[in-house]
Amino acid sequence: MDVGGTKIAASVVDSEGNACSNIRVATERQDTARSIGQIAELAHRAVELSRIPWGDISAVGVAVPGIYYAATGLVWAPNLPGWDHIPLRNKLAGKLPARIVLDSDRAAYVTGEQWLGIARGLTDVIFLAVGTGIGAGIISSGRLIRGAGDIAGAVGWFALDPRAKEIYSRIGCFEAEAAGPSLARRAGGGLTTETVIEWARQGNLDARQIVDETVQYLAMGVANLVSVLNPQMIVLGGGLMQAGDLFLEPLRREMLQWAQPIAAQQVRIELSTLGEDAGLLGAARLAFLGSEG
Repeated sequence: MDVGGTKIAASVVDSEGNACSNIRVATERQDTARSIGQIAELAHRAVELSRIPWGDISAVGVAVPGIYYAATGLVWAPNLPGWDHIPLRNKLAGKLPARIVLDSDRAAYVTGEQWLGIARGLTDVIFLAVGTGIGAGIISSGRLIRGAGDIAGAVGWFALDPRAKEIYSRIGCFEAEAAGPSLARRAGGGLTTETVIEWARQGNLDARQIVDETVQYLAMGVANLVSVLNPQMIVLGGGLMQAGDLFLEPLRREMLQWAQPIAAQQVRIELSTLGEDAGLLGAARLAFLGSEG
């Protein structure tokens, strides 16, 4: 299961990555009890649609949009009302007849791409999710990087501009300047990010300049990841990267100006091939690994 701030996806997935059922619905946001109940309900619906008995389900993997604290089992997801250090595993345990494996969506994204996507089989991979926010799933030397407090990958807080703005204290500099909403903020006048992207595709010079400014910040953030972690590949995903044709080649060029030169020549910058299924497949893979452990 891939729980997002706006949508939840559920699927029964076998050990080869084949989906036996697939459901996507809008996320219940009224209160915590309803959203947790929705997760359990969708899990049951996915199993029912697959016609596979619960006894054959090895585990339920749940990717959450925030921080999963492995030591306590608590989840903090600021984009979901009431999800402030909630004991999600315990709350789901009485509703689902299988072992529950939780992890962050960042971990699921990078695991999915390494398992079945464009980064298949690589040992040093970063999934940079660029949508409403920015976060990174990191696999280094074959291991998921979680950090001392399970917060590793919160790269939206990269400091890229010394001229601190008020918004940086709320969401971080990198996220403020390079996530999807940044295009709409630069455009002003009530324009949406989608409108700016469409105008840029049509050759509007103002829209192109907005995209170019966003690419500059994206390239600096990617360069920092390249220099610090020396990955084989950085996979770009998330809502904004659905317009990857506007961003990918300029980002690759701009990154070379900022990153450690040797590491920059070694890394591949690619768009996700799994798209919105990356988190779902990653959650399934983490469930298999967790049920084995």
